[in-house]
Amino acid sequence: MPEPTATAGAGSRDSDGIVTEEVTIELDRRTTTVPYSAGDTLLQTARMAGLAAPSSCETGSCATCMARLTRGSARMLNNDALDDDEVNDGWVLTCQALPTSRTVRVVYE
Repeated sequence: MPEPTATAGAGSRDSDGIVTEEVTIELDRRTTTVPYSAGDTLLQTARMAGLAAPSSCETGSCATCMARLTRGSARMLNNDALDDDEVNDGWVLTCQALPTSRTVRVVYE
Protein backbone atom coordinates (compact mmCIF):
# COMPACT_ATOMS: atom_id res chain seq x y z
CA MET A 1 0.00 0.00 0.00
CA PRO A 2 1.41 3.45 -0.89
CA GLU A 3 2.46 5.77 1.92
CA PRO A 4 -0.05 8.48 2.90
CA THR A 5 0.91 11.83 1.41
CA ALA A 6 0.12 15.40 2.26
CA THR A 7 1.00 18.19 -0.12
CA ALA A 8 0.44 21.89 -0.49
CA GLY A 9 -1.75 23.03 -3.38
CA ALA A 10 -5.37 22.95 -4.45
CA GLY A 11 -7.71 20.30 -5.76
CA SER A 12 -9.69 17.25 -4.70
CA ARG A 13 -8.44 14.87 -7.38
CA ASP A 14 -5.09 13.20 -7.66
CA SER A 15 -2.92 13.39 -10.78
CA ASP A 16 -4.84 10.44 -12.28
CA GLY A 17 -8.21 12.18 -11.84
CA ILE A 18 -9.34 9.85 -9.03
CA VAL A 19 -12.40 11.14 -7.16
CA THR A 20 -12.62 10.75 -3.39
CA GLU A 21 -15.47 8.45 -2.35
CA GLU A 22 -15.17 8.16 1.42
CA VAL A 23 -13.30 9.50 4.41
CA THR A 24 -12.59 7.59 7.62
CA ILE A 25 -11.99 9.75 10.69
CA GLU A 26 -10.55 8.58 14.01
CA LEU A 27 -11.40 10.97 16.83
CA ASP A 28 -11.67 10.32 20.57
CA ARG A 29 -11.15 6.55 20.11
CA ARG A 30 -14.10 6.41 17.72
CA THR A 31 -13.85 5.58 14.02
CA THR A 32 -16.40 6.99 11.58
CA THR A 33 -16.51 6.39 7.82
CA VAL A 34 -18.61 8.77 5.73
CA PRO A 35 -19.18 9.48 2.04
CA TYR A 36 -17.14 12.43 0.81
CA SER A 37 -18.81 15.54 -0.66
CA ALA A 38 -16.66 17.15 -3.35
CA GLY A 39 -15.03 20.41 -2.28
CA ASP A 40 -15.32 19.83 1.47
CA THR A 41 -12.21 19.95 3.63
CA LEU A 42 -11.49 17.10 6.02
CA LEU A 43 -12.69 19.32 8.89
CA GLN A 44 -15.98 20.04 7.10
CA THR A 45 -16.36 16.31 6.43
CA ALA A 46 -15.89 15.54 10.13
CA ARG A 47 -18.46 18.15 11.11
CA MET A 48 -20.98 16.84 8.57
CA ALA A 49 -20.54 13.43 10.24
CA GLY A 50 -21.51 15.00 13.56
CA LEU A 51 -18.00 14.88 15.01
CA ALA A 52 -16.58 17.61 17.23
CA ALA A 53 -13.17 17.82 15.56
CA PRO A 54 -10.78 20.34 17.09
CA SER A 55 -10.43 23.67 15.30
CA SER A 56 -9.78 27.32 15.97
CA CYS A 57 -8.69 29.78 13.26
CA GLU A 58 -9.78 27.73 10.21
CA THR A 59 -7.29 29.61 8.03
CA GLY A 60 -4.35 27.21 8.29
CA SER A 61 -2.43 29.30 10.81
CA CYS A 62 -2.86 27.75 14.27
CA ALA A 63 -2.54 23.93 13.86
CA THR A 64 -5.39 23.25 16.32
CA CYS A 65 -7.03 21.03 13.67
CA MET A 66 -3.92 19.05 12.72
CA ALA A 67 -4.32 15.33 12.20
CA ARG A 68 -2.28 12.55 10.61
CA LEU A 69 -3.15 10.91 7.31
CA THR A 70 -2.79 7.15 7.76
CA ARG A 71 -4.27 6.21 4.38
CA GLY A 72 -4.67 8.10 1.13
CA SER A 73 -3.60 11.61 0.24
CA ALA A 74 -4.68 15.21 0.64
CA ARG A 75 -3.64 18.68 -0.46
CA MET A 76 -3.71 21.72 1.77
CA LEU A 77 -5.04 24.97 0.34
CA ASN A 78 -3.02 26.95 2.91
CA ASN A 79 -0.40 25.93 5.44
CA ASP A 80 1.09 28.54 7.74
CA ALA A 81 1.50 26.18 10.73
CA LEU A 82 3.21 22.91 9.76
CA ASP A 83 6.82 22.57 8.72
CA ASP A 84 7.97 20.43 5.79
CA ASP A 85 8.99 17.53 8.05
CA GLU A 86 5.51 17.40 9.62
CA VAL A 87 3.86 17.45 6.20
CA ASN A 88 6.23 14.72 4.99
CA ASP A 89 5.26 12.65 8.06
CA GLY A 90 1.60 12.82 6.97
CA TRP A 91 0.30 15.66 9.13
CA VAL A 92 -2.34 17.94 7.63
CA LEU A 93 -4.35 20.94 8.73
CA THR A 94 -7.82 19.46 8.34
CA CYS A 95 -9.39 22.91 7.92
CA GLN A 96 -7.34 23.32 4.74
CA ALA A 97 -6.99 19.71 3.52
CA LEU A 98 -8.86 18.39 0.49
CA PRO A 99 -8.65 14.63 -0.12
CA THR A 100 -6.94 13.55 -3.37
CA SER A 101 -7.35 9.76 -3.28
CA ARG A 102 -10.37 7.44 -3.52
CA THR A 103 -10.32 6.82 0.24
CA VAL A 104 -8.69 8.78 3.04
CA ARG A 105 -8.15 7.92 6.71
CA VAL A 106 -7.25 10.70 9.12
CA VAL A 107 -6.43 10.34 12.80
CA TYR A 108 -6.74 13.17 15.33
CA GLU A 109 -4.07 12.35 17.93
